[in-house]
Amino acid sequence: MLHAALHRRFSFFTVLLLPLLLISYSNLFAAPAKLTGMGAVPVAVSKGNNHSYTIRVLTMKNGKTLMVDMESMARALRITFRQTAEGLILEESLGKSATLCAISNGNHFVRVTSRHGDVPDRIIQLSSTPLAKQSRIYLPINQGCRLFTLWLNRPVEYNAATGRITASLKAKDVVESVAAIGLIKNEEPRNGNEGEASQRIEQTVINDIKVESRANGAIIELLASGPAAQASLLKPDAQGYTYFSIANAFCKSTALSKRYSSGMVRAITPKYFPGTGSQFTIELDNQAFTINSVDYQYNKKKNSYELYIRSNADVEGIRLKEKEQQIAQVLSRDVAKWKLNTIVLDAGHGGKDPGAIGGNGTREKDVVLNIVHDLGMFIEQKWPDVRVIFTRKDDTFIPLHERGKIANRNGGKLFISVHCNASPNKSARGSEVYILGTGKNKDALDVALFENAVIRQEVDYQTQYKGFTEEHLIMSSMAQSAFARQSTTLAQDILKPVERRQAAQRARGVRQAGFMVLWTPSMPSALVEVGYISNPEEEMILRDRQEQTKIAYGIFQGLQIYRKNYEASAMASMK
Repeated sequence: MLHAALHRRFSFFTVLLLPLLLISYSNLFAAPAKLTGMGAVPVAVSKGNNHSYTIRVLTMKNGKTLMVDMESMARALRITFRQTAEGLILEESLGKSATLCAISNGNHFVRVTSRHGDVPDRIIQLSSTPLAKQSRIYLPINQGCRLFTLWLNRPVEYNAATGRITASLKAKDVVESVAAIGLIKNEEPRNGNEGEASQRIEQTVINDIKVESRANGAIIELLASGPAAQASLLKPDAQGYTYFSIANAFCKSTALSKRYSSGMVRAITPKYFPGTGSQFTIELDNQAFTINSVDYQYNKKKNSYELYIRSNADVEGIRLKEKEQQIAQVLSRDVAKWKLNTIVLDAGHGGKDPGAIGGNGTREKDVVLNIVHDLGMFIEQKWPDVRVIFTRKDDTFIPLHERGKIANRNGGKLFISVHCNASPNKSARGSEVYILGTGKNKDALDVALFENAVIRQEVDYQTQYKGFTEEHLIMSSMAQSAFARQSTTLAQDILKPVERRQAAQRARGVRQAGFMVLWTPSMPSALVEVGYISNPEEEMILRDRQEQTKIAYGIFQGLQIYRKNYEASAMASMK
């Protein structure tokens, strides 16, 4: 049981939340009021577990064809989207793999890609091109439903008799062969027969071009979808131009045009000839390089056309460059892993738990929330590359065990918890910084007991903290030993600027104690007691808004020292 509890406390995971983008019927028609033949169709969406809802989506008539707005469909299915210069990008995360669906105005082909690269890219071919009207993209309603069906692998269907769309967002249950996923049949009614399908159209599509420079030449890779096509290559002319053609292949000339500032390949210019295919004009630098040969082969496994341009080889140079690339890749991964890119800030107490209360009624929960807000502001202004996560942004009660989980879920690299101290001895004063550990003296134990007492205000706290004994504290401290040195350094760096603002007698140093809020975060963590709210003089300082900002900036200065030394030592260890 202890092993399982520790495993849960120190596991990392991320949760991707899909925004709720439902809009009212009146708002739905506000923007495109100038369009004629406007209307709406209800969409009945089932999410399983007896959870369902109905929402209307925007439609318009294009002649006799009923068209549906793809943005409205995305909203109805609770799918995020964004407009681009070329069209619309939809993004879903209904299953294990998040995918993007790119719809371009005037393009028969819809591209589906994986956000994390864990599933293959797909091309879905439409029987007619999307129609753009007033910054919106429309598809024939049957095609729109079919597109969502094939993309999401969940049934989305339009019933012309009832005038309704039904959709199921439950587990995948659409029975489709892999071959059928790649294209959409023409489902528009013809000759009065609803749903009569035309013959499936199969065409090679060039989706992307990649160039890899080598010490003895270059490799050009044309990534395709659809069936293999006949290709031909013309050898370079005197100016260094070579031409590669693929019969009956489609490509987006503007999107695939590329120019390179260095290397043997200077530029690639595609051109699509309707009914014929695509030609790629490749400009090579035959002045700086001696080109020995140019040939190509089709890679069936990757469905790609690979062109090989060879020049005089420098074997030693090849080995050196490959070694440099390998080292650069390792360094890049390590730097990304250890980069201090997420800091979690925890304002103590909140909601029904006021924390300590000073003699003039100053509440700890209010003071620390202001300090944490200011600290987060300094981090975001000074370090735009660092993400700030707040365990609470307002007067909300957050259980102690949940605060560390918030840090872990968001991939935190540092956890800072801010509190005010209190003591029956009203002369007690000064700031302290704590790290997790068994209490080293009575004062540290007293502070930990006071801060941990809040768990009695949590719902079902007997179950949540069942078995959290002194033995568990020792085990948790041992599990945190991997971060002990960083936590100690962090605490010392935070304390230095605070000490400079205070008289020498007020500096109380770095201590260890068993704070429950520090048990869960799997990262260097520290708890800052910014002063004694029970001391009348310090209470006046702590309740002053300008002083709160100064305290926050003092903590930030400590973080600056820590980050500078941390990243310098991380880089030094990689050399």
